[in-house]
Amino acid sequence: MPAHPDQSPLERTLREIFGFNEFRAFQREIVEDLVGGTDAFVLMPTGGGKSLCYQMAALHRAGVGIVVSPLISLMKDQVDALRASGVAAAFYNSSLEGDEARAVLARLHRGELDLLYVSPERVLSESFLERLAQVEVALFAIDEAHCVSQWGHDFRPEYAALGALKERFPDVPTAALTATADPQTRDDVIAVLGLARCRRYVTGFDRPNIRYAAFEKQRPFEQLLTRVLKHPGQSGIVYAPSRKGVDELAERLRGGGVKAAPYHAGLGAATRKSVQERFIRDEIDVVVATVAFGMGIDKPDVRFVVHYNLPKNIESYYQETGRAGRDGLPSEALLLFGNQDIVMARSLIETVQDRDQQRIELHKLNAMVDFAESVTCRRRVLLSYFGEQLDRDCGNCDVCLDPPQRFDVTVEAQKALSCVYRLRQRYGIRHVVDVLRGADTQRIRMLGHDRLSTYGIGRDRSDTEWHSILRQLVHRGLLMQDIANYSILKLTEGSRAMLRGESRLELALPRVREKKAAKRRRAAPDGPYDAALFERLRALRKRLADEEGKPPYIVFGDATLIHMARERPRDRDALLDVTGVGLHKLDKYGEEFLREIAAHGEGGAVDEGE
Repeated sequence: MPAHPDQSPLERTLREIFGFNEFRAFQREIVEDLVGGTDAFVLMPTGGGKSLCYQMAALHRAGVGIVVSPLISLMKDQVDALRASGVAAAFYNSSLEGDEARAVLARLHRGELDLLYVSPERVLSESFLERLAQVEVALFAIDEAHCVSQWGHDFRPEYAALGALKERFPDVPTAALTATADPQTRDDVIAVLGLARCRRYVTGFDRPNIRYAAFEKQRPFEQLLTRVLKHPGQSGIVYAPSRKGVDELAERLRGGGVKAAPYHAGLGAATRKSVQERFIRDEIDVVVATVAFGMGIDKPDVRFVVHYNLPKNIESYYQETGRAGRDGLPSEALLLFGNQDIVMARSLIETVQDRDQQRIELHKLNAMVDFAESVTCRRRVLLSYFGEQLDRDCGNCDVCLDPPQRFDVTVEAQKALSCVYRLRQRYGIRHVVDVLRGADTQRIRMLGHDRLSTYGIGRDRSDTEWHSILRQLVHRGLLMQDIANYSILKLTEGSRAMLRGESRLELALPRVREKKAAKRRRAAPDGPYDAALFERLRALRKRLADEEGKPPYIVFGDATLIHMARERPRDRDALLDVTGVGLHKLDKYGEEFLREIAAHGEGGAVDEGE
């Protein structure tokens, strides 16, 4: 098609190379910044057009654009798509044989490449950095930039070292791009990569064409098969947590008449390549994959994504569900979860040695659990996590389509917001609930919070109900959790009218699960706890008691150990919140019990006697 005389060079490239008639939101501005030499931080949802920004900019600057990507399969997809559009592109990673790798480097030195995709390990090797110093570099694009930050859901040490690129090549514009980053992650990415003067582009997280649904596991495979069979002949991805689980699910789906295949790192490279290409060519309907591997399949018409287990954080969930409906057509994201998923995820987090990293990951897991168990519009929950608010329910999630009962929560909201205010906005949900319900703990007495006017004003509602109310207030934007500051609750501008009595509020009635007493001989205090951890704590208590020549209950009673096994405190403040732990015992026994809890890597949450 001949160029229109009124088209700019960028518009001609957009039409002639990429086949689009107009830019999406912010794409033109981002391209112009990079072409002009300005750094950019770009947050766009999956399918929002991030790649086009740096690809176009590289074509309008002298030299080669270096794209850093962690996903080998995605590199191949993007290079294939660029080559099909006439762009001189290549990738340089461990999948290349020796002759192929040398041929790519030869093209780099001859100036024959517009774009070169490189893994973070390769780009930071001294030999490759020396090569780059000998050629003209148009720009650096850091894809999946959330991997740079310890706050990100997929932190990688090799990514954190990418700040060296700005140090070595200060005049080369850099674009950091991601689909998933909360405010703390954004700030950290910019700081680590040395992009202090970059322009930030955040286009929003909402994918209105995706219908979100989450269900507790009853008969999970039947739930999965029923959902898959509702999409005959359509493309879908099923995520499972282990290679063995992937293989088994793929086989069972095939037995149910579904054209399915497994995809994980334990398969040979040729097998993975074959599955990927057959999926892209619609010869396979469903790919079952491990979430840890990261498929990176650039396929626009995936109609459904199913998580067979609870993801470890909302960022991973959002990114993985974002592979559905990249063409903008109606698609579905289904989450199946159970209590054992939560127990296993927490156990893995407790093996993390870095306490700050452990705290971050636990906060993110708790947010994921809140999403799964939510009785509020799921899109509201999802977007509020990333700092974005909807002014109405979405109408396209399971909660909206099958809404729970609602009740006037104006008085409860005022109590909760007032309590956060009286606590000077310095504490998290657990402590706020304890104050509202008038909990008699050493920590509350030590802090003087039993003398607050809000102490005990919420005794009429259960612990579970208050947790649900506070989470919904966060989802509604009346409270915010400061993840960078131990997830403390803070008031927002929206909470002022509620506190002044100028507005009313309805929330969903919490779905409180009733315990069936007939199924246990003796109920555990306040619900399920980790029985294996309880036994370890009993053994530690016995050893300490024997050393002192005392009965074990003198150290701590069973109720205290059960409380520890349920809450798994990780620091002195949290341990002080446990029933039966005073300051003296905290100083005398606290460190040993905290070490034992931290060392506990496995175990399931079960009620005593089950």
